[in-house]
Amino acid sequence: MPTTKAAAKWSYDVHPSLAMYQSILAGMKEKTGRTLEEWCAFVQQQGPPTEEERRYWLRSSHGLGTNYAGWIAERSVGKGDDGDPATYLKKAPEYVDKMFAGPKAGLRPIYDALLTLAKKLGKDVRVCPCETMVPLYRTHVFAQIQPSTRTRIDLGLALKNTKTPKRLIDTGGFAKKDRISRRIEISSPADIDAEVQRWLKTAYEMDA
Repeated sequence: MPTTKAAAKWSYDVHPSLAMYQSILAGMKEKTGRTLEEWCAFVQQQGPPTEEERRYWLRSSHGLGTNYAGWIAERSVGKGDDGDPATYLKKAPEYVDKMFAGPKAGLRPIYDALLTLAKKLGKDVRVCPCETMVPLYRTHVFAQIQPSTRTRIDLGLALKNTKTPKRLIDTGGFAKKDRISRRIEISSPADIDAEVQRWLKTAYEMDA
């Protein structure tokens, strides 16, 4: 079983959603008449003061869809992601540090142990932190590490409707067409036993 004495310094991978985001931004001027930067300048000059009001104004007065209006309103008040992979890679370790700060700091050794295990599955494992969880990708997301409480990490696994023992809790994901269909509750590094390793490997292999 992998163990860790201190918070490991990991290198992370660009989240797959950035490619979609960049593609959408690239086509924004053609579809809406302005680039994201041009929209932000326009909103700051002529739009209402708050993000929520700007979102509604962009939709009702300028006919923008929900996603466009949301991105523009968010960026116009200095929030959100600029879509740059370099920005994401700078933020990724910050997401993890904040996730395991304060009352959840004691869960960091579990996270490090799980990531050590996942990295050993293959060189094609990509680790792409979000603000509340850390998804693991091969072709698609095959697992995710989430500090659900102060005392527990949930290891989510993409196992479709595979029959599993009771320890693997059904998330309802398969019925909802979500990839993560099972989760294992882990409260200490000692919980990362042979069974956890086996099912993590199974999820990885199912995403070949």
